[in-house]
Amino acid sequence: MAVRLIRFVAEEATHWGIVKGDEVTALEGVYATTGEVLERGAAEWRDGLDRPPTHQLSAVTVVSPATTPCRVICQGANYRQHAIESGMDPDNRAFNLFFDKTDASVAGPFDPVTRPDHVRLLDYEIELGLVIGATIDRPVTLTDDDLPRYVAALTIGNDISARDVQLPQGQYFKGKSYRGFCPLGPELLVLEEDDYALLDDLTLELRVNDEVRQLDSTSNFLYRPAETLSELSTFCNLSPGDVVLTGTPHGTAAKSPHPLIRRLATALLVVPHRVV
Repeated sequence: MAVRLIRFVAEEATHWGIVKGDEVTALEGVYATTGEVLERGAAEWRDGLDRPPTHQLSAVTVVSPATTPCRVICQGANYRQHAIESGMDPDNRAFNLFFDKTDASVAGPFDPVTRPDHVRLLDYEIELGLVIGATIDRPVTLTDDDLPRYVAALTIGNDISARDVQLPQGQYFKGKSYRGFCPLGPELLVLEEDDYALLDDLTLELRVNDEVRQLDSTSNFLYRPAETLSELSTFCNLSPGDVVLTGTPHGTAAKSPHPLIRRLATALLVVPHRVV
């Protein structure tokens, strides 16, 4: 059974704990980072399933399960329908689209998001996060059977985006990295070996004021986790506790304009003209 871990604040101290219903059992060990709790804490959080609770979940403050510093790597348009709404042909994708967010953007799951004064077009993007469990410092070729070695846990993220920075400026890095633009959690779902098969059949749902805006299944991934991590390893080092956000489903607020409009906009950008 997958273990549900949270990182929380209680009695003016930060703890890791196991969630069981509406109760939490705090771990006794001291784990300063997500990497440490994944690498050194396994015996304790497995044994802790049988220990009595120490806190009520409603009485603690849940913070991000990903500690910083860390890397947050993202995939773009990795769901079939989202690729279509982004103006791409999912059956003729030439490449897996990667970008990253700064770890300054990492926030807790219930933290308020502050919109920078110059930003007007905020957007939401629910994403499944793969939490890395082993160092990747060289090219590796992974299959699904290798995932338990390299992916220790899952979490949920919101890749908040300032579209009026990202799109007209072409600034993915800046438009997606303002402070607080990457709420993660609340839980770190530590997987058992039998759980990895579920990576192909998870449902993601995002609601805004109780209205469903995004709903899709990971069965519609264009690039699956083993393939993605294999390619990432050719140009990126990853460490335990780093997070790979695997793309967002369709239904974001920003939609790609009609291809003709995009071509006209491109022409206006590249053809010299003057105002008279």
